[in-house]
Amino acid sequence: MHVASRWGGNVIGRLFTARVRAQTSVVNRDDFWASTSNKQLNFLQHIFTILNQHGRAAVVLPDNVLFEGGAGETVRRQLLQQADVHTLLRLPTGIFYAQGVKANVLFSDRKPAADKKAWTTKLWIYDLRTNQHFTLKENTLKRSDLDDFVACYFGRIEGGARPPGAPGSKSDGPAVRPYLDRHNRIETERFKCFTYEDLLRRDKVNLDIFWLKDDALEDSANLPAPGIIASEIVDDLEAALEQFREIENDLKE
Repeated sequence: MHVASRWGGNVIGRLFTARVRAQTSVVNRDDFWASTSNKQLNFLQHIFTILNQHGRAAVVLPDNVLFEGGAGETVRRQLLQQADVHTLLRLPTGIFYAQGVKANVLFSDRKPAADKKAWTTKLWIYDLRTNQHFTLKENTLKRSDLDDFVACYFGRIEGGARPPGAPGSKSDGPAVRPYLDRHNRIETERFKCFTYEDLLRRDKVNLDIFWLKDDALEDSANLPAPGIIASEIVDDLEAALEQFREIENDLKE
């Protein structure tokens, strides 16, 4: 697990613990929404507590944080309520040293406390995983592979001119930087919007959402090499076994 870096209210964290042999006891903190031994959920809660008002966070986290029940559901409900959770980037596999790691980047802004109002209104999800195949040597993930996500994130505004009164609307030179506004986004094949109400209607507020058809599941000829499939199965089983060990330790206490 990597401790978050923090500056000016912004946080970037990475949450991976499959190779970390840390204490698995339940963490009880008054400023946490849920008490759990799940290190990823605890770190996500910790990030929220250290954010300043209107601070922004981008957190790399594994898939299980998006769908795990119990404490996971509680954390997701509270995070959607108390922060503007506006973007989720589904990362492709093959970009980490461990084969088959399934991870995401969750973007959120902390907002002032409100009694009833939920600060999340829309969660935009970009699927960079389905039908994308990267490796650490032969087909590495490059900055250009993220160009479409960046364009979607900031909104695709025609013409490139900033609206009147917007910062930077006046230019000293002939070139005017396009006005970027994530509040004016457009859906694409890989970029979809889900309202707060849509998310609450999902079982356990499950954010593990996909909509693209996986070609590998439709055509056996597109399946990865048997060795890659076997490695992904092993990684999934090891991750599941790690979670069962944590549950076993909790029950022993």
